[in-house]
Amino acid sequence: MDTPTTQTFTFEVIATDGAARAGVFHTPHGDIPTPVFAPVGTQATVKAVMPRDLKDIPAPLILANTYHLHLRPTSELVREMGGLHRFMGWDGPILTDSGGFQVFSLASINKIDDDGVTFQSHIDGSRHRFTPESSINIQENLGADIIMAFDECPVPTDRAIVERAVRRTTAWAQRCREAHPDDSTQALFGIIQGGVFPDLRAKSAEEIQAIGFPGYAVGGLAVGESKADMYRTLDHTVPLMAANKPRYLMGVGEADDLVEAVSRGIDIFDCVMPTRVARHGAALTPEGRVNVKKQAWARDERPIQDGCTCYACQNFSRAYIRHLHKAEELLGHTLLSLHNITFLIRHMEQIRSAIIEGRLREYAKAFLDLYLHRT
Repeated sequence: MDTPTTQTFTFEVIATDGAARAGVFHTPHGDIPTPVFAPVGTQATVKAVMPRDLKDIPAPLILANTYHLHLRPTSELVREMGGLHRFMGWDGPILTDSGGFQVFSLASINKIDDDGVTFQSHIDGSRHRFTPESSINIQENLGADIIMAFDECPVPTDRAIVERAVRRTTAWAQRCREAHPDDSTQALFGIIQGGVFPDLRAKSAEEIQAIGFPGYAVGGLAVGESKADMYRTLDHTVPLMAANKPRYLMGVGEADDLVEAVSRGIDIFDCVMPTRVARHGAALTPEGRVNVKKQAWARDERPIQDGCTCYACQNFSRAYIRHLHKAEELLGHTLLSLHNITFLIRHMEQIRSAIIEGRLREYAKAFLDLYLHRT
């Protein structure tokens, strides 16, 4: 099914527990222990968090956004400045998406055809064109370690739209592979589409893997379908994916979803959620999300989370965090973002250890019972 590719990127599975895998994805900018959660740095920065602090956690992988960096400051400028790693002061692994999700999410200002997408900039209304070849060119300019094939991300429950998206995604993946035949410095991942339809997921998995990539992603989930539908789709799709390549579930970062998806065999995740909810005053904790602005925190001297190793929890009280957010101070965004990212990365580290020690089922049950308030 999966055609081998010549590459310097290698993936090794060091332990399994059921369908879950603990592994290492080797890249030119460092090893990525898997399963892994990648904070999202849309504009070549993880919002409100310094690269220094991400290194201290440490964050093994971060994501940057092709669409946004194409519009501003342009990929050509980033290339002239030495590429993303140098431009943003990050020497660890970076993944860039293809720009497809952002283009298709702006449905009111784009026009899709079999060759690509014409769209208007959300910044100034200027017109742009994305094709598989231009997406690859932009990502090569940016210089991330992992780059993504250009795909169509459809409404996952509309079969006619999903069928068209599967057809285009396969055709565009082939064009991306031809535009980027060498994975020695940048690993090009293929994306499997198919919505919530098992037969379309199977068709896409077969076609994408026949082209041959050093890694594969499941796209088109966490975009409006239910959690049950997402989990069922993973149940159908993941067993069809190559066992010797990393598996990436795009745009998923809720703590319960991470447990469920890893248990089904997924290795890599990303999501804007931890920093986005932080800016709205929500802390991620083992007991679920907590509103830091609540009155009960006004004189609470405890940290956000007992035992948390993040800078916020090691140095500041709940009362101070609450004060910052009530006063709309930017430090509040920084500290809470740092905590939320740390929470998810520690969660993934604990999941990885549980896989290695053969106790993932016990960890998952204990975590989910507390996080989802199950009795």
